[in-house]
Amino acid sequence: MSDTPVRPGRPTVRKLPQLPSAVRGLAPTPALRLSRPSDTWFKPALSVVVASAVPHLTLLAIGRLDLIVYTMAGSLCALYGHGLPYARRARAVAGVVLGMAAGLAGSLVTASLTGSTAVLIAVGALLAAVQKVLCDATRIGPPGHVIFTFVSSAALFAPQHLGQIPGHLALTLGAGAFAWLVALAPALVRREGPERRAVARALEAAAVCAEDPGPRNRNAADPGPRHHNAADPGPRHRNAAATAVHDAWQCLLASGRPTPVRRSLERLVVHAEAAFVAPGPGPGAGAADPERLRAWAARTRGRGPVPTPPPAPGTADELYGIDAERAVLRAREGRRAARRALLRRLGPGSPLLPVAVRTLIGCALAGYLCAALGVGRPYWAIVTAASLYQANLTLSWNRTLQRTLGSLLGVLVFAAVLPVSRISPLALVCCCLFFGFAAEALITRNYWLGSVAVTPMALLVLEFGGAHPAGELIGDRVLDTVLGAATGFLAATLVTNRRATGRVEQALDATERARAAAERTVADPAVAPTERDRARRALTASLVELREAGDTAAGEWWQRALPEQRLLAAERAGHRTLAATAPRRGPTVHAPSIGAE
Repeated sequence: MSDTPVRPGRPTVRKLPQLPSAVRGLAPTPALRLSRPSDTWFKPALSVVVASAVPHLTLLAIGRLDLIVYTMAGSLCALYGHGLPYARRARAVAGVVLGMAAGLAGSLVTASLTGSTAVLIAVGALLAAVQKVLCDATRIGPPGHVIFTFVSSAALFAPQHLGQIPGHLALTLGAGAFAWLVALAPALVRREGPERRAVARALEAAAVCAEDPGPRNRNAADPGPRHHNAADPGPRHRNAAATAVHDAWQCLLASGRPTPVRRSLERLVVHAEAAFVAPGPGPGAGAADPERLRAWAARTRGRGPVPTPPPAPGTADELYGIDAERAVLRAREGRRAARRALLRRLGPGSPLLPVAVRTLIGCALAGYLCAALGVGRPYWAIVTAASLYQANLTLSWNRTLQRTLGSLLGVLVFAAVLPVSRISPLALVCCCLFFGFAAEALITRNYWLGSVAVTPMALLVLEFGGAHPAGELIGDRVLDTVLGAATGFLAATLVTNRRATGRVEQALDATERARAAAERTVADPAVAPTERDRARRALTASLVELREAGDTAAGEWWQRALPEQRLLAAERAGHRTLAATAPRRGPTVHAPSIGAE
């Protein structure tokens, strides 16, 4: 059910239109290779099982399993927000529940007003495009828009009357409210759990960077070679560390009021940041002890007390700066700035709009083609096409392979488990809960592996409304999968995203402005430490955005050539500026204690 993280990897930057190099990026083997499972895979897996089990068993007890499709829409909201601190998670999951109900309401009203397959497919494709843009703009996920599209598309083709809609929406909202409670329940046991995991990831990434920072970072004053060496792991490690540190700061900024545990976590991020901005010899290098960072990460991730790192000069000012920045974000002007940023991501010049057009055209083509061939459930093709669209065309190709392979294997699993599910209604409920857990347990290894569990679960949901011929279900699902994947990817290749390069250029300008601001704070001794630290965090954020924009554009076809040299030069200069801020802290004290708060 969940998507794999949407943040792209680091493909080789290519100058278009050298199509052969782009084609080499479409090799099937990397797309199907298994990775390590997420460190929090069990959280969405357990949450969705608990959030689904109570409504499922309640409907089983009253003999109304035919209503499970409506309660499941609310229960699936428990998949969202597991990487967010609980203060923000409460708002995010509530927004997911309301968004799910809104999409479902639109589908139910449409289904009650018309039986035209052409209209239903058009509405389904439009909803899929809107859901894709909103999820990408708000960056909610994983699992992103696919769950919304699955629910709204299935509801379009369910028999419906206007008088039934309020009751069905009440079931969704009730199940969603319970899912909200499930998503927030861990706060009663470990209220700083998300912050601890984010800081642990930052420490681990900083340890990797400190171990092998690359030749250019071993001397921050040396501008390094003029050309990028693809075999040098240093840039990859620095970018990964910068992203992890940025995510940790954002998680802490979004958390609730400062507590002793959060104070210790903030100090740990200070050390992780010092390790990746200046991992080589020199001032601040004491924080770059990989084994020490890993020891802190292990204890931070564990259930015991949070380590208390040795104090570093400037730490008190750093923590004051975090409080000030947190206050700004929560003030009215800060909320207005966040809304303006969201509107910019949705505006006329947004790079998300070509992806929305891809989704709209691909889902519509898939649905109409399946309807023309007489398939009774074209919404499966709509969902298949919608699930393909990722940050760029290369990632969409990978998802096409993963979705197709996983769905075809999942159909075989469904054929094997169907006799078991028909033993009794309770067996059917248990099978659905099992595959819901298995999907979340497997999908972080690779999307295709999770799809092996998602497919039988989606097919079993149909059994709640009555038994269907197995051969018909299997044949329709195979046909919908193949046609949906083919037409969906065809639409992705036909609808170009030339705005991807424009996003890189905007990110370059923003990085240069952030670097200039950070350099001014370093050069001026009168600047308050809080301003210097805020400028450094802004520069880190701009470098993360620059790398994401570059990776996204590198995976797109048929666009202007990327400003490759300027991008690499901006990254080198940005990291050198970050390194220049490290000596302002003074040397880190080598205290042996890793005491508890």
